[in-house]
Amino acid sequence: MVEPISRRSLLRTAAAGAAAVTTGAAASPAIAAAPAAPGTRVPAAVRELLEKIRAGMAAYRIPGVAYGLYHQGREYVGGFGVTDVAAPAPVDGDTVFRIASTTKTFTGTAVMRLAERGRLDLDRAVRAYLPGFRTTTSPGVTVRQVLNHSAGWLGDVFTDTGSGDDTLEKYVAALETVPQLTPPGAVMAYNNAAIGLAGRLIEVTTGAVYERALRSLVLDPLRLRGTAFTPDELAGAAVAVPHGADASGDPVPVPEALAIPRSLHAAGGLYSTARDQLRWARLHLGDGDPLLTRRSLRAMRWRPGPGGTLFVEVDGFGVTWMLRPTAEGPRVVQHGGDLPGQHSGFLLVPERGLALTVLTNSESGPALLAELFADDWALTRLAGLHNLPATPRSLTPAQLAEYEGRYVAEQIGFAGEHASIALDLVAADGRLSGRADGAEAMVLPFYRRDHVLVWAPDGTDAHTRADFVRDPDGSVGWLRFSGRLFRRTPPGTAGFHATGHTPALLPVTLPHPSHR
Repeated sequence: MVEPISRRSLLRTAAAGAAAVTTGAAASPAIAAAPAAPGTRVPAAVRELLEKIRAGMAAYRIPGVAYGLYHQGREYVGGFGVTDVAAPAPVDGDTVFRIASTTKTFTGTAVMRLAERGRLDLDRAVRAYLPGFRTTTSPGVTVRQVLNHSAGWLGDVFTDTGSGDDTLEKYVAALETVPQLTPPGAVMAYNNAAIGLAGRLIEVTTGAVYERALRSLVLDPLRLRGTAFTPDELAGAAVAVPHGADASGDPVPVPEALAIPRSLHAAGGLYSTARDQLRWARLHLGDGDPLLTRRSLRAMRWRPGPGGTLFVEVDGFGVTWMLRPTAEGPRVVQHGGDLPGQHSGFLLVPERGLALTVLTNSESGPALLAELFADDWALTRLAGLHNLPATPRSLTPAQLAEYEGRYVAEQIGFAGEHASIALDLVAADGRLSGRADGAEAMVLPFYRRDHVLVWAPDGTDAHTRADFVRDPDGSVGWLRFSGRLFRRTPPGTAGFHATGHTPALLPVTLPHPSHR
């Protein structure tokens, strides 16, 4: 996820499981499968997946969806719906979407190629390669901690440092004043800024700007012809336009939402297609050829950093990959991406030979993605796996008291402005009620110590989990929601002030009635 946390995204997450009005969204051609012998039947599980996607498009008013699936040795690539409700063209497996934060796995793979060549050492300090690098309190942060989201400084830093070839150099220099939230290596907190730093490490190691280096190290060797940082590089390709919604809930195209600063390219700047994303998945399911040795490929999934939650429970991050446990044991390797009107999911199960990617062009896309990538619907039907069990239980007021308070997350906007988003947690009916600007945004029932489910206010499951992080003295210090850290301020603390609102940090605020 590149998109910053805001009141809009808090409400969107909580509402992801809520019932939506159907619209009868048109669905374009079914599937293209390869290899497929004449008369070959599509397995029932695959048909169920495609029906699930089409039903989700109708329920959540998603104009277009592309998908790629590798299942039982066969590939399925295709799409449904349209690229743009104002100028409709059919979505297929070659339609271009922004993949946002799945870009991070490309950045991580490029770093591993350089590590194979002895140009980078994951366990050396960043300063070994960037002697001038400074942050407030983390001089010893390592390359591995940068890549596994445990660097510890504020991660949502969206400073626009221009469009020149020095944009990442300027971006990393600006991190000097970013606050340190936790010690390096101690706590997982999703960190866009750290992956921007990884992009800069690629630049200084190769002597080429990030985009050119990534093309040389990853895109060209793998022949990802539908993947690039600008649509101009993909002449003639159909681009999926982002959509918000009008006051009636009908999709509205917002093409300007495709634009993001170049400083964010390493963390989330790629465009790609379902076909290319499936090729990317096959690389990481395979032996690494032609990019990495088998050992390096697997090393991206070894030695995860600290664990926690990011929509689901995670063992931690490896080299940019989220490593997710299952009840049966096999590990899920996962990512995904979020930008306004461009939301996607991506997961692998190496032990089952399964890969799935789904790309959407709507602000309502996360509702479908939550059902496929956070809930265990797809894992169960396609791989026979399940999430770790989570049975909600009721806590006493005394038990809930240590969690009550105001929780505040910070971020830095395009112009370097600081902003915050506040969530108030209060005990209610054996659970926590999460309130933004005084209105209930979510209900948080506990299912084990320090871990909660996220429900919509009406009790509908949002297919999301969150957890509380304790300070060294054992007290509750943070709420980790969507992978971000919200600092707890207990009730009655003198002098506390938070904005309660998040200024616009992205090129456009998409109008979605349920997110206001």
